[in-house]
Amino acid sequence: MNKAEHNFRLLQEIEENRRFLLQVYVQNPELLKTADARIRPLLAPLPIGKSAASTTQRGISLIELIMFIMIVSVALAGILLVMNVTEKSSADPLVHKQALAIAESLLEEVELMPFTYCDPDDPTAASAVSATLGAQGCTAQIENMGPEAAYAYQPAAETRTSLATPFDNVNDYAGFNMNAGNGGIMNITGTVIPALSGYSASVAEVPLVFSGIAGSDANAAPQVLQITVTVSGPDGVPVVLDGIRTRYAPTAVP
Repeated sequence: MNKAEHNFRLLQEIEENRRFLLQVYVQNPELLKTADARIRPLLAPLPIGKSAASTTQRGISLIELIMFIMIVSVALAGILLVMNVTEKSSADPLVHKQALAIAESLLEEVELMPFTYCDPDDPTAASAVSATLGAQGCTAQIENMGPEAAYAYQPAAETRTSLATPFDNVNDYAGFNMNAGNGGIMNITGTVIPALSGYSASVAEVPLVFSGIAGSDANAAPQVLQITVTVSGPDGVPVVLDGIRTRYAPTAVP
């Protein structure tokens, strides 16, 4: 064993002895009073009579506890009041989403309809180029705003849910509505959807000047229509969607 190793082991033994003495004096503080003067400086940081891990703790008084409870109670009451007011004034997300789905479906239904000068049941609906009767126009029925009544080529008035004479033009939906008091939302066959009985829907159509296209032609026939669908749910908050339909193919049935 060389000298360096011998010195290292000696230091280890000294450190182990110091730790042993430290533990002895911690467990028996009175021994430190009789210890050699050379030992006391080694243990000076150690508080006599107390463990190194001991700490001073202080609790709270009853008054402090009561004040804390009162402050937290007042703050919590205020937060709950704000949440209650916010909840009452905000729309139910589920009701709003359902109303939006109804509005989107009805708007798409309207926009996909033909937009012709004549009622699509009229023999010349695909060839008429003006909203007139006679040459280059309609044989018997010009397409007006709102559903058509019975005429020579149509045995009964048009309704959205009729199998024989259903709505067949964008114009037919002007003024259409489904009220919550009359069953609520119905599908295209007239079947009431029980889960949507608390909802109502309405459709409004007005001519609109759009991208340089006049709202109506010389015969007052709409060329561009702004379609507005309004749906209200049980919460009474309306959902409004707008769409635009142009007469992009006036001489054909789209």
